[in-house]
Amino acid sequence: MHAAELTPAVLAELRRPRRYPAVSVLLPTHRSEPDNTQDPVRLRNLVAEAKNRLHADEAVSRADRLDVVEQLDRALTEVDLVHAEDGLVIFAAPGEHQVWSLPRPVPSRVVLSETFLTRNLVSAYTAGAPYWVLTVAADRVALFSGSGPHLAEHTGAAFPLDQVPPDWDVERKERIGDVPSTFRDEETRRFLRSADTALAAVLEADNRPLYVLGEAAAISLLDEVGTAAKRATAQVSHGGLGHAAAAAVAEAVRSTVAEQGSKAVTELHERLDQAQGVKGLAAGIDEVWQTVAEGRAAVVAVEEDYWQPVRVTDNHLVPAAAGEPDVREDMVDEIVERALDTGAKVQFVPTGELDARGHIAAVLRY
Repeated sequence: MHAAELTPAVLAELRRPRRYPAVSVLLPTHRSEPDNTQDPVRLRNLVAEAKNRLHADEAVSRADRLDVVEQLDRALTEVDLVHAEDGLVIFAAPGEHQVWSLPRPVPSRVVLSETFLTRNLVSAYTAGAPYWVLTVAADRVALFSGSGPHLAEHTGAAFPLDQVPPDWDVERKERIGDVPSTFRDEETRRFLRSADTALAAVLEADNRPLYVLGEAAAISLLDEVGTAAKRATAQVSHGGLGHAAAAAVAEAVRSTVAEQGSKAVTELHERLDQAQGVKGLAAGIDEVWQTVAEGRAAVVAVEEDYWQPVRVTDNHLVPAAAGEPDVREDMVDEIVERALDTGAKVQFVPTGELDARGHIAAVLRY
């Protein structure tokens, strides 16, 4: 399996044109029994289909065919279905191959083209866009790096910060009951001010969505003494996380992160409606293809599983059956690649969200 992290630079390298044939094999995989028992069979069948298409394609030279078949065989030896996630992607072209395991489902497909089918990797990267989670308590402030459902504690840039609690006189409390509140104590204020300064430095170097979790009083004081935490995408009142492990923090923030995903879809629909109102919207694969080719798209929205084979006729896209001569099976992927190359934002939405707009739409720059 490929060990590299999906980054914009990696995706850009994967999008660059290859010498034909660039083969993409996509397989939906399963994490547990009994569903995963047939994954090896399905994988062998898809790779066999890819090899058969290579042998049948007269545009592929014998040398390139032998090379790519060997690359596919080498890729198979690197596949680890025992630790499979939700999708598997194999890329093979003359002189190279890659294997990617994705935490998102992919359709079962085999595509021969001049580029790899990267749309599902882009979708996985978008869904797994990194974010920060800050847990706040009177004696500890910790920072976690998140991507999708995965969370890991960030150590460095002063994190985690720990404070020894003040040595208050318990006997005095029993006599007159005037032990100061934890979140009114000056030492705690200084401690959280230091945490806010450290957080500001992290956000300056790596600005991501931020989620702040802690007791309401702790979050309120952090807002009062600093500025960085006020930039949070969401603040969640949740006690008991001061010394929590990453798994507990991930569970505590999971629903809030999911809510932000739903909110992003709602905001996208609002933006599409606004664009339509000022005639700044392209809808359907043909219109979007033309505007993206002209570099006019600012945002491209596409349904996760949308796939449409087309034939280019008189500079327009006409739906066609897969496998027919001159049919381009990966046009949606080409649109996504071109949009990214021209600086557009690509946003994937659940299947059915764009039914009324032909499953794909674009907000225009001009």
